[in-house]
Amino acid sequence: MPEGDTVFRTAEKLRTALVGKALTRCDVRVPRYATVDLTGEIVDEVVSRGKHLFVRVGPASIHSHLKMDGSWQLGALRVPQHTVRIILETADCRASGVDLGVLEILDRKADMDAVAYLGPDLLGDDWSAATAVENLCADPDRPLAETLLDQRVMAGVGNVYANELCFVVGLRPTTAVTEVKNPLRLVTRAQQMLWANRSRVNRTTTGDTKPGRELWVYGRAGKPCRRCGTPIETDKGGDRVTYWCPSCQR
Repeated sequence: MPEGDTVFRTAEKLRTALVGKALTRCDVRVPRYATVDLTGEIVDEVVSRGKHLFVRVGPASIHSHLKMDGSWQLGALRVPQHTVRIILETADCRASGVDLGVLEILDRKADMDAVAYLGPDLLGDDWSAATAVENLCADPDRPLAETLLDQRVMAGVGNVYANELCFVVGLRPTTAVTEVKNPLRLVTRAQQMLWANRSRVNRTTTGDTKPGRELWVYGRAGKPCRRCGTPIETDKGGDRVTYWCPSCQR
């Protein structure tokens, strides 16, 4: 699933391509909004909020969430037509929303109501480490990885970052939040990780961008821990796959 840094980068890409231009085509392929046509309207803004994206066009706001497989593509399509949910064209650009998990056309004046439940955005102007700590510790018995994935705690963390953050603080994903000794350090590290990766496609949490050396534990089942050499373990039985070092993580 795309994480907050991916959505932030997608918003930048769409912003560069669309903002300030009039739509010459607006094709919404969702039955509920099939009659919506914003052709002729100017694209004023593209805004990301956690994992959510808003394209503000005239009086409307096109709200999308990539979910597991979604993407926004510029130019010629590289996917089958039936996967496209929306096409926005200008005189010199085409943006296609593909396999979007959420696509809705909102009243621009109230579009942020759709994401009012989110915690502070790790890449947004509303970021507040203090609020994130308060949200994180609200349910001390809840498993740490599950809590990190709750967008009401802080917006933008996905499964990759949840696993990597658990490694950084030396706790297994199933450990209760109450075992986190320094919650402020944890949420600050989360913000630093996403911020560092906001402009690059090849995400790294180790600080090493060389291929195969970018992550601590995620996707590395059976491989040696980068710190102690113990084979990384994994659990694929839950809603999300988890990874951990049985030696470094309590």
